[in-house]
Amino acid sequence: MKSTTASYVAKYFISSFQKKDKGVSNLKLQKLLYYAQAWHLALYGNPLFRDPIQAWVHGPVVPSVFREYKDYAWRPITQEVKADAPSDLAFHLKEVTRVYGEFDATTLERMTHQETPWKETRGSLSPDESSNREITQESMKKYFSARLHG
Repeated sequence: MKSTTASYVAKYFISSFQKKDKGVSNLKLQKLLYYAQAWHLALYGNPLFRDPIQAWVHGPVVPSVFREYKDYAWRPITQEVKADAPSDLAFHLKEVTRVYGEFDATTLERMTHQETPWKETRGSLSPDESSNREITQESMKKYFSARLHG
């Protein structure tokens, strides 16, 4: 499967939620991007996108996508977007949406806070300390690959 950009994947998620008349906040969008990347690494061995994911206070964040939608703050993103994906990519993103899409943003945040890639990247930082430490693709691949086989 060919890699894409985090911005494109974000638009795909936003569009898919809008088609269902459901909203997606930037916080939830960030967690969906994280899970899409992590599972792509575990399942296919290569990154879905090259954009870095950082371990922020509220969980994993793709800074470039966060900035793109930051004006929405905690509210659902209402900017209308259209994004279709090639079938192999669409299958992967639909699976991520199926598994994680029904959780609210706060639940997804709590889930990521329990997972090794975020916890190890944050290290000894206090819970409310800002950080731009990158969650490595290797840490995501290792953790989620183990979940496949465990």
